[in-house]
Amino acid sequence: MNIFFDTTVLVAASTLSHPHYAQARPALLRVASGEDKGFISAYSIAEVYTALTRLPVVPRIHPVEAQRIIRGNLLPNFELVPVSVEDTLDALGNVSGKGWSGAKIYDALLLSCAEKCAADRIYTFNLGDFRALASAEMLAKICAP
Repeated sequence: MNIFFDTTVLVAASTLSHPHYAQARPALLRVASGEDKGFISAYSIAEVYTALTRLPVVPRIHPVEAQRIIRGNLLPNFELVPVSVEDTLDALGNVSGKGWSGAKIYDALLLSCAEKCAADRIYTFNLGDFRALASAEMLAKICAP
């Protein structure tokens, strides 16, 4: 099954102390074992790094450790979906056309990537925003792992 992972799931699956770790980790392990095919946005690399290095956990995740998590646990197991200028402009049109401001544009970009890789499922813990932004065709694919 082709599974597109939102950043929220990648971060949760990478951090033992995260409240959603037990829910997210098995999904990541299914990709690592080849049971599912995993996809992430190329943009998500930066977003995961930002989230990991800012998480309020003790001890804090050092930037070098965040890079190790991304390079060692995520990149070898996931296919990267590029974000083009056209994708960005489409996302901009989607959110601005609905009068939405702020970070929803990033979710719109991720949905665009999920559509490009023909995802059967889109895993996120940000269900409300993803569902609000999704096309009718994509809506049924959005779920938490």
